[in-house]
Amino acid sequence: MALTEEGGRAGSRALSWRARVALLIFAAIACGVVLVTNRMLTDRFTQNTRSRAELRLALYGGNLVSELQRNSIVPQLLSRDPALIGALNSQDYTQSTQRLISFVDEIGAASLMLLDREGRTVAATDRNRLGEQHNTAPYFVDALRSNGTVFSVLPREAGGYRFTYSRKVESQGNAVGVVIVEVDLQKFERAWAGISDAVHVTDSTGNIILATEPRWRGKQEAEALAAEPPASAIQRAIQATADWTTLPADAYLRGEAVMRMSQRIPFRGWQITSFTTYASVRERVNGVIASEIMAFAILLALAFYALSRKNALRSAVFQRESADLRVLNERLQREIAERERVQENLAVAEQTLAQSSKLAALGEMSAAVSHELNQPLAAMKTYLAGAGLLLRRNRPDEALSSFQRIDDLIERMGAITRQLKSYARKGGADLAPVNMGAAVHSALSMMEPQLKSRQVRINLAVPERAVMVMGDRVRIEQVIINLMRNAIDATQTVEMPQIDVFLSAGETATLTVRDNGHGIEDLTSLFEPFYTTKQPGDGVGLGLAISSGIVNDLGGRLTARNASAGGAVFEMQLPILSEDIEAAE
Repeated sequence: MALTEEGGRAGSRALSWRARVALLIFAAIACGVVLVTNRMLTDRFTQNTRSRAELRLALYGGNLVSELQRNSIVPQLLSRDPALIGALNSQDYTQSTQRLISFVDEIGAASLMLLDREGRTVAATDRNRLGEQHNTAPYFVDALRSNGTVFSVLPREAGGYRFTYSRKVESQGNAVGVVIVEVDLQKFERAWAGISDAVHVTDSTGNIILATEPRWRGKQEAEALAAEPPASAIQRAIQATADWTTLPADAYLRGEAVMRMSQRIPFRGWQITSFTTYASVRERVNGVIASEIMAFAILLALAFYALSRKNALRSAVFQRESADLRVLNERLQREIAERERVQENLAVAEQTLAQSSKLAALGEMSAAVSHELNQPLAAMKTYLAGAGLLLRRNRPDEALSSFQRIDDLIERMGAITRQLKSYARKGGADLAPVNMGAAVHSALSMMEPQLKSRQVRINLAVPERAVMVMGDRVRIEQVIINLMRNAIDATQTVEMPQIDVFLSAGETATLTVRDNGHGIEDLTSLFEPFYTTKQPGDGVGLGLAISSGIVNDLGGRLTARNASAGGAVFEMQLPILSEDIEAAE
């Protein structure tokens, strides 16, 4: 029975392996077919799109040249018209405007104007322009100086350009006026705007003089294409293209959005350029590819159906295995719950060790503090005896002075006991704004008896402005006292012990404690629990580990290093409390 089951599993694994290989081969063939089809159809449809764009450009350019050539003959004919020459000689222009109007429909020009020798409009198809002065206009000045027809391109005040032919009118060898024919090229812009291409025409200097996008006119191509286009399909495609001035003809094959085509116009160095979207190409290619993908999907679905029948037989085996997994999962959950309880116990033990360490430090200080309390008590006894003697001698003022000294001594003794009580108290869980400078002074005050007994020199530098952090003052003072105790212990063998305490405020509140001892031998294990370099009985190695845990809980960090001049340097960095947060608190 066992052999049969093992053989069935081996056969199932072999079948599964063959099915996976077949599936990979099928996917590779499908991807290859789709990629080849995509490349072939894209090349074919792209070439068709490119050919149509080239044909349109040739047609647009031919229309422009035809319109310009047709209008270029008109100034020559009008400059020889007897009626216009007679009107300029007699200065009788009553019939001149009507005569120009009769020509404009036949010619198809945008407008016709007749200027006298001083550049004043004396006849025009647009009667609103009668009386205008054009004596400084290039088409008037150049026409008087030339013996032929002059072509001019001038910007309009309302936007766009005016395209004019001008020629001087002569009578008996003298120039008596100028005839101006304005060519209507804007009709091509309006016609181009109805197609799916973006088209512009540039002159010999590269300035755009005709364009389907009004914002392009008057700019160089690179500057125009960088401007924000209107919200249309072709303009959004243009906006998505990265580099317009260097687009190759096969831009779509490189993932670009449009194809740029350009041709020269045989007229004064003009050039016409079009931007054509590949939307139609992509749609046609995607249609064929979608059909191929659907066919492959159907074949794949049939293959999966065949495999699913075999998988149904294997599911029974998996169900039995899942029952075993559920049993194992329940066992793991019990182990996880047990580990969580152990972690909770460890957390309680850590807090207990922290408090024990603090109380141990408190006991160590109590011996020195008792010496401090004995001195005020002895002084008080002396002052009381002196005050009684002064009262018997009827000198109450001097006796009051003795009582004042006694009161000062009592206040000092109260301050010492209050510091011991606050240090012995457990830190609360609630955080509040803490003045680091005040915490440093309080810690130094509690360490004062040990510092005096060892004759340690303290260099203290605390900013005048309050350095505020968010934390628990009792726990912060515990860290400072632990750092001070380590510094005192590190300077036991130094002849002139010295400890530098610096508080600075920047992005963080940084408290630096530096001693002139022999430094730290093993920096990697310094903050590990029960690591100590002291003699047995002098410490258990929990002070720095507890201090590091306190600082981490407050969102800061505690680091140590050896100073270049000798000695150890400890830095406690805590997030500084900004004035806005402090005010909110």
